[in-house]
Amino acid sequence: MKKLAFLSVGVIVGLSTGASAVVVPVQVTVENLAPANSISFAPLRFGFGNGTFDSFDNNAVAFLLGFPTIADAPIVTIAEGGSGANWFPAFQAAEPNANLGTVTGPGGPILPGQTNSATFMIDTSNRFFTFGSMVVPSNDHFIGNANPQQYEVFDGSGNLVLASILQRGSQIWDAGSETQNPANAAFLVGGVNDQRENENNPVTFNFSNLNAFNGLQTAPGYIFDSGLITGNSDVFRISFTVVPEPATAGLFAGTAGLLALRRRRA
Repeated sequence: MKKLAFLSVGVIVGLSTGASAVVVPVQVTVENLAPANSISFAPLRFGFGNGTFDSFDNNAVAFLLGFPTIADAPIVTIAEGGSGANWFPAFQAAEPNANLGTVTGPGGPILPGQTNSATFMIDTSNRFFTFGSMVVPSNDHFIGNANPQQYEVFDGSGNLVLASILQRGSQIWDAGSETQNPANAAFLVGGVNDQRENENNPVTFNFSNLNAFNGLQTAPGYIFDSGLITGNSDVFRISFTVVPEPATAGLFAGTAGLLALRRRRA
């Protein structure tokens, strides 16, 4: 059964305890770059890991990964309801030392033009970033990476080497798990997200059938228009920043103050 999870704010963080681990605070920022009255996003579910967890491939049916039905497949729970309830356990089973988390919008979903950030303690030996977020309104559309080693955020020395990930309209996936039916869609007034009809198709890039929801009222009140985005439209960005720890920040502040004092005395 689907369960809409736009308001989930919990985070799950697993830290490696290896002696050589370097753990740093990383600020993860999400931005909905889509124009007003177009697509929104459920909270971003993500993991920093070793690049082995794989929940789907292009042109293949979503992987069950031990779950009983396609509706329970980890990537489908993200695509159909925005939930990490099955995705996080599957990730942790594949990579026990991964760092997992969620970034929501200011009020839950990430509406057009909105941005939000959260900071997580990340083991830099977890070099690769894997993510998923439901695109709404829809029945089973999402953004995410099929290749778990596509986004290397840290190099082998623990240096941040990837500042951001940009997603365009052409990179929106259709999970192929549920038919397009506004009555069962998430994020629409009158839509009952827990209802679903099996589609039995593979996961593919496809944002064009979001037009099934054109002219309908979304939960926040705007009238949806998929025609506002094209394949080349920037729709979502994830950014990474290593932030100074409090002691380090204090050291920087003290050093800056000392330099300013020396300048005044000069």
